[in-house]
Amino acid sequence: MNTNLPERSPDYLNPIPSDHPLYSISVICQSKLLLRQEIPASDEEFQELIKKQYIQEVPGIDETVIGHVCRRCGNQSHHWFGKIPQGRTQAVYCRKCIEMGRVSTFEPLYRWTGPEMPCPKVENPCQWDGRLTKFQEAASEKIKAAMADREQLLVWAVCGAGKTEMLFAGLTDAITRGDRICLATPRADVVRELVPRFRQAFPDVTISALYGGSEEKKEGAQLVISTTHQLLRFEEAFDVMIIDEVDAFPYHADKSLSFASERARRTSSSLIYLTATPRKGLKWKARLQWIPVVFVPARYHGYPLPIPHFVSTFRLAKHFSKDTLPKAIQAWIQKKHGQQRRFLLFVPTIEMAENLSKITGIDRVDAADPDRIDKIEGYRRGEMNALITTTILERGVTFPSIDVAVIDAGHNVFDEAALVQIAGRSGRNAADPDGDVVFFHQGLTKGMKGARKMIAMMNRLARRN
Repeated sequence: MNTNLPERSPDYLNPIPSDHPLYSISVICQSKLLLRQEIPASDEEFQELIKKQYIQEVPGIDETVIGHVCRRCGNQSHHWFGKIPQGRTQAVYCRKCIEMGRVSTFEPLYRWTGPEMPCPKVENPCQWDGRLTKFQEAASEKIKAAMADREQLLVWAVCGAGKTEMLFAGLTDAITRGDRICLATPRADVVRELVPRFRQAFPDVTISALYGGSEEKKEGAQLVISTTHQLLRFEEAFDVMIIDEVDAFPYHADKSLSFASERARRTSSSLIYLTATPRKGLKWKARLQWIPVVFVPARYHGYPLPIPHFVSTFRLAKHFSKDTLPKAIQAWIQKKHGQQRRFLLFVPTIEMAENLSKITGIDRVDAADPDRIDKIEGYRRGEMNALITTTILERGVTFPSIDVAVIDAGHNVFDEAALVQIAGRSGRNAADPDGDVVFFHQGLTKGMKGARKMIAMMNRLARRN
């Protein structure tokens, strides 16, 4: 860290006026850790910001007695560091977060240390006029209190419980207080799903959508809806942090993402976890009362979750090699076409998606598909009755009146949480709550049995209450 900083400018404590040439740069940089190339300033402007101590240089990589630590993603694993020649020596760089630009021992980060621009205090910002169920109302009150008291809360709500609407009352108070809020999720598709709903509910609030390739970025927005990867650029930014789908890949498996979400929170801030399928660690924290929890066992429309049916279909690979399908899968698809029911076919791999698409003529979508967004939106608009998908659509997306089938449900991609989430895509419409869910498998697995057991348990709890 640079310890030879000049004395602070007398202007330091004053926000930069909106008509000042440096204003737009300050909006982009505040509460961020950025590389030099991410700061849109000329060399003269940049030096002026450094001189006034609005921006402070910090090492990109810390060298400690136990090894290197990436200042941006928190990586400490030796195998994620590489070396490149740098003059007569070598620079150490972090490969873990290199997709966001290279951080190395010779490429520092820059932290905004100037005055923060306060968020507006918008009166009556929420225009949503729906009504909450008793379960939703109870969760909404807990969320509102956690946000106001700057505390943590786990919201364990079944798929289709209406988690988004449960947030509205707490967010209304937070926006009225002038809080800055982030709703982060591991999946970009979930960001794209949520943004229009929040813009409709909070039309007078500046909302920014952050994900790779997003064209909806609004610097300095009061409400940021983001993938968890984007949080790697933030520091001490948010009064309210909401992690949606907290159990989803890659968040639960990548320590750098939880590191980033913690750093992006202000010291005094609330942290709300949302999920229908918490992992063991979070369940244990709840049981030990290390984190308060509110449980929502019923869907917003009050109908039970569809219970999956298990159907055995062996020798899938052999069928695919002959461009055929097992009779059970073929019959299910024909039945749905005959009933004019819309459906999703979940498969474990891109290769299987390609094979199934070739055999059935049904379009497919996966993470590598360049037309991914258009296809998903097309399906949402009803332009397709069926779609083959990998796990990218397993959670966080809502399509009314659909049935779902999982092909090769025993594959290790489909763990208990994934299967519960997939089943939860069905029956979400109050006018059509009886969705059909079938798991085609080549042998029952612990994940399949656990998913059905969890869904049945939630339905029992909903009836009991």
